[in-house]
Amino acid sequence: MELAEKQAKLEQIADSIINRKIDIEIAKTCTNPVPGEGNPDAEILFIGEAPGAQEDKLGRPFVGASGKLLTEMLESIGLQRSDVFITNIVKFRPPDNRDPRPDEIKACLPSLLAQIEIIRPKLVVFLGRHSMNVFFPKLKISEAHGEPIDNSIETQAKAKLKLTFLPLYHPAAALYNGGMRQTLFDDFARIPELLKNSN
Repeated sequence: MELAEKQAKLEQIADSIINRKIDIEIAKTCTNPVPGEGNPDAEILFIGEAPGAQEDKLGRPFVGASGKLLTEMLESIGLQRSDVFITNIVKFRPPDNRDPRPDEIKACLPSLLAQIEIIRPKLVVFLGRHSMNVFFPKLKISEAHGEPIDNSIETQAKAKLKLTFLPLYHPAAALYNGGMRQTLFDDFARIPELLKNSN
């Protein structure tokens, strides 16, 4: 798929999210939907859980304190936000930052899967256990972090799309726990090697 076509298809998905076409209550109660942003040709796609207060205010993913740390980690491996694509499982902020409910995840998942299918990244990075558990419900982040997983997802067209997934602790965890910060940076440092080894 050409870059312009990818861009157009991602914009269609973003428009339907921004126009709150997903029929769940939080789509009506949030300030700004957050479809995600970045490079349509990105080799890396980051998935968080759901927008927080800052994201809801600006309509952009990972723009609060966690986002600053994510930018710092990207820079540590020679990348910028514009090189990657960043999104969330759920595209609307749940009230009071509560965890998204299963029905909210289910309603938003087709948009996320469509984004993955269009971008076709070499690496999908989970930022935190919540996004990881949507795809791998039995995994524990304390055991899985920093370890790549090769698996397939089923596309809208019912085809199998092979991907490499990398679970990481959520950047927020490192903000509250200094020891976690080093773990996160160490795990992050594996990304260039994983990209190099991916087909």
